[in-house]
Amino acid sequence: MMIKANDVRRGMVITIDGTNFVVVDFLHHTPGNLRAMVQTKLRNMNSGALVEKRLRSVDQVEVPYVETKEYEYLYSSGDEHVFMDVETYDQLSFQPEILGTAMQYLLPNSKVIVQYVSDKAVSIDVPASVDLVVTDTPPGLKGATATNQYKEATLETGLKVQVPPFIGPGEKVRIDTRTGEYVERVK
Repeated sequence: MMIKANDVRRGMVITIDGTNFVVVDFLHHTPGNLRAMVQTKLRNMNSGALVEKRLRSVDQVEVPYVETKEYEYLYSSGDEHVFMDVETYDQLSFQPEILGTAMQYLLPNSKVIVQYVSDKAVSIDVPASVDLVVTDTPPGLKGATATNQYKEATLETGLKVQVPPFIGPGEKVRIDTRTGEYVERVK
């Protein structure tokens, strides 16, 4: 299947010159009056090496057949994170380069989608947003309102994000997993 370079997204698998790459990061860029382009950071699935490629927005990119499976995050033991296949109940752990930043957003029993190409796990998709409890943050200012003065908060997964001054420890907040930013307070 072919797609336009503009449609490339994080976690997607693409084929360039016969080699499969996982998109680690991308940026749409239109310099002045020049043609639009997509700057990508890709991980070579064979060697694990990171490469940067610049694609014109009109370029066609090949997308190989990707199989998806649902897994449930069970627990972590040191650097090993154990997941369970929800259909077969098989337990396994994934390499850090496949997990990427996913562990910052996952609590035990969270569901994730794992993408496979040729029976090899290539990336993990977490939900677009997650709700996490604030474990530590400086005290808010009396009478503070939602202005653009944010403060740092540590969440239950260890993730640090900027939150409005009225958010305190013990409160649940919604985080956008694509940007890692605070979205809203959750009741």
